[in-house]
Amino acid sequence: MKLGVICDGISRDLKHTVDVMDEFDLEYAELQFVGDTEVGDHSAQEIKEIDTLLRDRGKPVSCLSRHIFAGMTGANVPGDELHTKHMDSLKRVIDMAHVVGSPLVRIMTPKKEQILWGRGGAEKWNVAHGAWDKMLPLIAPAIDVAKDGGVTLVVETGNGTMVNSNYTGRKLIDDLDAKGTLKILWDPANNFWCHEQAYPAGYEEAKDGYLGHIHIKDVQVDTPRATLEVKRMGEGQLADQFQPMADALRADGYDGVISFESVFHPGNGNFEDGFRKCIGLFKELYA
Repeated sequence: MKLGVICDGISRDLKHTVDVMDEFDLEYAELQFVGDTEVGDHSAQEIKEIDTLLRDRGKPVSCLSRHIFAGMTGANVPGDELHTKHMDSLKRVIDMAHVVGSPLVRIMTPKKEQILWGRGGAEKWNVAHGAWDKMLPLIAPAIDVAKDGGVTLVVETGNGTMVNSNYTGRKLIDDLDAKGTLKILWDPANNFWCHEQAYPAGYEEAKDGYLGHIHIKDVQVDTPRATLEVKRMGEGQLADQFQPMADALRADGYDGVISFESVFHPGNGNFEDGFRKCIGLFKELYA
């Protein structure tokens, strides 16, 4: 399968990251921060330099991952100051995608309301009424911009966002009638926070044309204590999930990229050290 890495998880020095990618035979570069700058905020000259470096080193860009719509809430409405700021950022990222040849642009969703739907009395007493429906018109203009720009959007399943599972990712796509233009960026470790098991439950929701991109890391979640620990790959809650996920992806002919997300460190704060401790198993499972 197509393997890559979220580059700034190794280093914000892109040249150094590409050197490390070569060392471990990883092909696809996912860009989030390059230097101190988030994608969408680089100058035209900086984008040209990024593009030249990656093309010269044979590293196609898999996805441009800016935190578009992250931090918004149910208080926001289409066209307000914050929404306009995010939409402007999206347009700049799409412009960058055209230069560097990225087929995908990541979006996020607003901050999570915990209970969106209910039954048996919860629909009256516990549901955050209207929260989901208020989100849809915030995301809908991005679909039109992506269509005009000729790119595919991927919505990440985030820890604290309205889309925090493959179920809610698929529902967002269906509710916006955006299948094909919007796909799921599946982060199965993030989904564990809301207790969506990666395989088979999460995978079954995302297959059949909904899955666009994947992030891989391992975690231990303790939702009652509001605590998250990133673990060395194979030592967290996904340890027994990675192999069946990989088998299903191969069997179903998944042709997207799988990015390793280097957010583990072995106690010293050095994420490249964490990367080096995890990448062997990642490649063993998904190559």
